[in-house]
Amino acid sequence: MAQTQTNYSAELTSQIVEQYQAGVDVAEIATAIDKSVRSVRSKLVREGVYVAKPKVASKKVQGPTKKELLRDLENLEFDVTGFEGATKDAIERLIAHFGN
Repeated sequence: MAQTQTNYSAELTSQIVEQYQAGVDVAEIATAIDKSVRSVRSKLVREGVYVAKPKVASKKVQGPTKKELLRDLENLEFDVTGFEGATKDAIERLIAHFGN
């Protein structure tokens, strides 16, 4: 039976864990040991020390949707046929213009 080669020795594993816990970026660790970021991250996950970075919340602007704006424009006796592809900003300008 062939002997399998390990990607990370016990010494290398403890080294990357120590570096990660000291605040060294995963990409820097990967470059230093000539491994991919994905490989290092996976090893840190298996060792139970990796903490995923929080995901950035979307910058969704609150307010009416395009569909709601088109409905408002339609209520102003404006034919909205063909305006489905218009931007929210353009529809808001039309509402402001015809709403006065």
